Amino acid sequence: MEKRLKGIDILIIGIIILLIFITIFGICSFKTDKSYIIVNQYGENVKIFGSGIYAHDSYFKAPIFIGSDCTMLFLVVPMIIVALKCEIERRTIKSKLLLTTVIGTVLYYATSIVFGVTYNDLHLAYIALFSSSFFTFIILIKSINLDELRKMKKCTLQSSGLSIFLIICGISLFVAWLPDIIVSIMHGKSLSLIEIYTTEITYVLDMGIISPLIFICLFLIKKKDAMGDVLLSIILTLCQSIGIMLPIQTLFQTLAGITVPIPALITKLGIFVILAIFASYFNIKFYKNIAL
Repeated sequence: MEKRLKGIDILIIGIIILLIFITIFGICSFKTDKSYIIVNQYGENVKIFGSGIYAHDSYFKAPIFIGSDCTMLFLVVPMIIVALKCEIERRTIKSKLLLTTVIGTVLYYATSIVFGVTYNDLHLAYIALFSSSFFTFIILIKSINLDELRKMKKCTLQSSGLSIFLIICGISLFVAWLPDIIVSIMHGKSLSLIEIYTTEITYVLDMGIISPLIFICLFLIKKKDAMGDVLLSIILTLCQSIGIMLPIQTLFQTLAGITVPIPALITKLGIFVILAIFASYFNIKFYKNIAL
């Protein structure tokens, strides 16, 4: 077991290096003076960013990617380093959970860029980050002793407030993204901001994976299954990270001269920021509930 954990430590260091490499390239791409217009596959004029690693992405999406890069570099990378340090020093249930949750956030980011960013010179790095974070995430979850986790819990973390929070989170992902799809179907057109892309990876991840996972988590918590606690810690950390990431993405869009409509700010930004605040509260409460 100890040898495998040491191997995982090395793999996580590799993830940190990949993250730093990828995100620095992304952040350095923020130049807004090389944009140009093309006609997309739907016959619509689309403004292309034209600079750096995101040169072939749309002018609307590139600042979002750069905002994600900035969040990952200055927030998530330090979180991984701290979590890895704690795991190496302690090897406890709490340290394993903390590391697993942060790697889960990296996996979400890696999935978004490997499938969502237009092909560029970092594609192999994207694949490496996606693959390493995916398998590391699985191994870390497998390494958590659920029986031991049950024993280390001071009490069963169940409350009406937590249940309501999870239900709202699960529903909010549909409230944020489903109307866009419904409108496009009703008008017989593609998504309004599909631009040069063939699909919207965020919609797929949030409505197809994260939202169902939230309700599975709630079900397992009600059944007092320790796997529900593992999923809860992952969901809360991801919710916190997204709540920080979205305002930074919006900031980069604003710096690029993109005006985000007020309704979009409320439904796609305000909701997630509020949920992130509540997620922080429940996350602190969650880790206090574990003895070691």
